[in-house]
Amino acid sequence: MKRRIFLAGLGLLVASPGWAGLVETIPRVKPSVVAVGTFLATRNPQFQFLGTGFVVGDGNQVATNSHVANAALDKREVEERLVIALPTTGKVAVRPVEVEASAPEFDLAVLRFKGPSLPPLPLAEEEDVREGQDVALTGFPLGGSIGIIPVTHKGIVAAITPLGQPVPNARDLQPGAIRRLSQGSYPVLQLDIVSYPGNSGSPLYAVESGLVVGVLNMTFVKGMKENAISAPSGISYAIPVSRLKALLKR
Repeated sequence: MKRRIFLAGLGLLVASPGWAGLVETIPRVKPSVVAVGTFLATRNPQFQFLGTGFVVGDGNQVATNSHVANAALDKREVEERLVIALPTTGKVAVRPVEVEASAPEFDLAVLRFKGPSLPPLPLAEEEDVREGQDVALTGFPLGGSIGIIPVTHKGIVAAITPLGQPVPNARDLQPGAIRRLSQGSYPVLQLDIVSYPGNSGSPLYAVESGLVVGVLNMTFVKGMKENAISAPSGISYAIPVSRLKALLKR
């Protein structure tokens, strides 16, 4: 569906198909997007936000980044539970989850929760992703600081580029880089889209269809880490959905 926009003073009508498509797609995506964090009854606030996830597979599985899940597992206390939080207008509703599968070399993890299922997002075929394609991501860009309310950002796939290239100096080798080098380089989606640290694990989807084409996993930061919030670069990266589909088959 195309929406016509009148340019005041010029007497011109232009079509804006992407905007109209996103308006229709967002309501289908939001019910499947969840916050990932930890819950501790004796803490205030009880829920501590770590990142974004989205429902996949059989409706009781959640895809996110492995660095989000690992942060929870590394830091939690004895009574602290890894959970997902469902967006609500009142008190945050949480469900305990367990890590079902993980692929740290691709920064992906699949969590599982019990109880009533949630609507899973459909996954695209790898060949459906094209440079210049209109995409959007929905997640929690600043986490609990603005509430557990899904926020959507729109952009394009700027490039499909290899990740895992050798670093210039040995001192730049970090554990994550070493794992990627051991696996060899693989393509990732470079995006012209604004994202923030809390968007880690957000679904990246086609504007018109809502099919998930990738999982957001990092944003390019100019200068200090704090600049990711105060002066976002607009350059982000996502792991292609093919890696997630392979993980779900394990």
